[in-house]
Amino acid sequence: MQPNYYRKGFGLKDEIQADLKAEYESSLVTELRASEYVLERGEVTIRLAEAFGFCWGVDKAVSMAYETRRKFPDRQLWITNEIIHNPLVNQHLKKMGVRFLDEDDKGMPLKVKDFDRVNDGDVVILPAFGASIQEMECLSKKNCIIVDTTCPWVSAVWNRVLKYEKVNFTSIIHGKYQHEETVATASRSQCYLVVLNLEQAREVSDYILHGGDREQFLSKYGPAASANFDPDRDLDRVGIANQTTMLKGETEQIGKLFERTMMRKHGPERLSEHFMSDDTICDATQERQDAMLRLVEQPLDLIIVIGGYNSSNTTHLQEIAIERGLMSYHIDGAHRLSDRSIEHRDLHSRALVQTEGWLPPGRITVGVTAGASTPDRVVAEVIERIIQLKQVGVAV
Repeated sequence: MQPNYYRKGFGLKDEIQADLKAEYESSLVTELRASEYVLERGEVTIRLAEAFGFCWGVDKAVSMAYETRRKFPDRQLWITNEIIHNPLVNQHLKKMGVRFLDEDDKGMPLKVKDFDRVNDGDVVILPAFGASIQEMECLSKKNCIIVDTTCPWVSAVWNRVLKYEKVNFTSIIHGKYQHEETVATASRSQCYLVVLNLEQAREVSDYILHGGDREQFLSKYGPAASANFDPDRDLDRVGIANQTTMLKGETEQIGKLFERTMMRKHGPERLSEHFMSDDTICDATQERQDAMLRLVEQPLDLIIVIGGYNSSNTTHLQEIAIERGLMSYHIDGAHRLSDRSIEHRDLHSRALVQTEGWLPPGRITVGVTAGASTPDRVVAEVIERIIQLKQVGVAV
């Protein structure tokens, strides 16, 4: 790695603490934590999940970005893509003069990140999701400073994939193949296949056991596989990895499925020659999922899930509510709420939709949780908005 590479910050956290507190913390959320995560105001009872919002890895990434601005006040700062999936945080970085390599000069998304704009002496921040091997190779050829905020849990998955690589195992990655984290993980393997869910894993397992139409398989899974992937050759020895924000229970099911598959095909005595696995779901993701599982057991009229619309871990929190048959809405901030309607992301179509009459009359109990990239301030604004709407009965 080049000399101008930083992974641990610059020792300036005390200097930026006031900015972080002002922009992302909330006294209301502090009050909720002190009152066993329950708040009563008029006709509204708020039940907040016991684990929500900023995780340690996100806090580290955001802090490092702020430290970087303080360390290099006169340098041009770039970031390869969103540092985390939260619009407020990314907007603040832009106000600090950080430019995004996946956007043009007008802030419009680019099809391909433009590394040609990085000049000698510029500073490039790598987001919490990490960067691909190809991106790292591109940056290493430039005389720039690299500040790497990659979450340690993501790095742990990379180490697992590299271990599979050394023994010629194909990495089966449970994740979304276009997600930044999965792209970075897959780039560290010469041979990989990304499966989105248990249903896809079962299809792959069936192919391992019974074979099938190779061209049909590649037509479906080719975009989620390594170059020149051959299911007849590359599914003989597999190791399980994951995007760290996926549902842990599903990752475990996928791992057990492939373990049984290889045991059936090759026998128990040869299992270790054909199957490897490890638990690489991050603690914070699991804590938030466990807290959501406890929250949905409470008597609730509806659940609000707060987080960026491209946040994978936030999406999985809503899935838990939907599986329990509870009315739930995924929003990215309080501005989505009025007394007449709520603008929210539909889990299945992924489109923004308007739902009328979302706020029940009379006394209500609202469950609230937030993805690992959501600041306390955003959570507090949503809670305050719900309470205000119930108090005045009109859009505010």
